[in-house]
Amino acid sequence: MTSEQDTIRKVLTETGDTWAVVGLSSNERRAAHGVAAVLQRYGKRIVPVHPKAETVHGEQGYPSLDAIPFKVDVVDVFVNSELAGDVADQAVAAGAKAVWFQLGVIDDAAYERTRAAGLDMVMDRCPAIEIPRLG
Repeated sequence: MTSEQDTIRKVLTETGDTWAVVGLSSNERRAAHGVAAVLQRYGKRIVPVHPKAETVHGEQGYPSLDAIPFKVDVVDVFVNSELAGDVADQAVAAGAKAVWFQLGVIDDAAYERTRAAGLDMVMDRCPAIEIPRLG
């Protein structure tokens, strides 16, 4: 098993069950909506993070990571690569244990900063694809 696979397994099974999903709104056509539903089916508590602060899948939304009044374990990032590094930095500041950049979200510098800060980091992967593989 590769180091990346070890990290994926750790984040999905050991890091914790509270996942802030940055970019999650009530728009059912967006990938974040479906991925959040899969995470819930696998026992994760999702926390929508979107400027509209909408309630999604029965969970209260917040306009930003720093507005969440409790700790989150994983920050799942559905924003474009140009914005993702800032979100990763906010995740570090918020005390998250891991950051997950979705498929197509790539920022090598943010990956290095996040890892250097001691967080686990997964980039350019989708937890809704990876979690069923754990079987």
